[in-house]
Amino acid sequence: MTKIPGVLRPHIDTAFPTNVCLVGSVLPSGFAQISPRGSTMVFDDTRIALWERGKGSTNENLADGTLLTVYLRKPQLREEGLLPKGGIARFYGRARIYRSGPVYEEVWRRLVQPEKDRDPQKTGYAVLVEVDRAEDLDGQPLELD
Repeated sequence: MTKIPGVLRPHIDTAFPTNVCLVGSVLPSGFAQISPRGSTMVFDDTRIALWERGKGSTNENLADGTLLTVYLRKPQLREEGLLPKGGIARFYGRARIYRSGPVYEEVWRRLVQPEKDRDPQKTGYAVLVEVDRAEDLDGQPLELD
């Protein structure tokens, strides 16, 4: 697994609502499915978490081991010199689903209130993306900290 640069952690955790992270997966048809996820957060040094409450095709095709891409774009990060092109970072990894237990509860606890409000019955579930690779827009490894 790859370490998520510490300098990017607060930017991922506070991306909602202005710079919401996009999560990409591949549909059975081979097309990319790109969905905004306001629930995206850094769970620990090597995993990104999100709360999946969707009812669409991303949710239907999400399972343990599903390959996912998390895309962060925050132009200010380019202006600050943290990310060279467009203020973009991409994280590639595999999903791990948690429908109950300590990880499920911890992701819910950290979830921003507007996302909790969209799932008042807490019917969604936690997803951890175990990051295998992190890169900038040029495909260069993220070596920040």
